[in-house]
Amino acid sequence: MKFIDWFAGIGGFRVGMEQAGHQCVGFCEKDKNAYDSYVAMHLCTDEEISYIKSIPKLQRRKTEIAQHKYLHGEWYRKDICDVKAIDIPYADIWCFGAPCTDFSLCNFERKGLNGNKSRLVREIFRLLQEIPKQNKPKWLIYENVTGMLSSNKGFDFLAILNSMVELGYN
Repeated sequence: MKFIDWFAGIGGFRVGMEQAGHQCVGFCEKDKNAYDSYVAMHLCTDEEISYIKSIPKLQRRKTEIAQHKYLHGEWYRKDICDVKAIDIPYADIWCFGAPCTDFSLCNFERKGLNGNKSRLVREIFRLLQEIPKQNKPKWLIYENVTGMLSSNKGFDFLAILNSMVELGYN
């Protein structure tokens, strides 16, 4: 099956999904360092990596790896807030885990879905509402983090589950 890797980080979902025989058709990641690592680890050929290693470190980080030629035609968007549903390639599965900082037990404030980063899960739901029915993924894989079930006394997790059910997922 084909999948999209939302909030991709350095590609943890991608590794597992590809090892299970699935094909990534695109990803979305805003963090520059995570993007650079993702492209180098998952998309660059051995020859491209050798070439990149031959470039002075400052140049390779600032300019070289950012070139879209290393995407080899794979769909990519930097910021999910700028994504339009019509532009998303078809995928059977959407993998995502909104940035966990606001849910995590390690964060003193624990803003949950009201936090600046974790609210991004709502962007997934926006896209699922906007995407034509024939292009909706069959499956959603949502990453849990320690603290999500207790965030806002469990109401944040309930809100996420309710949103999924309203969109036709269980």
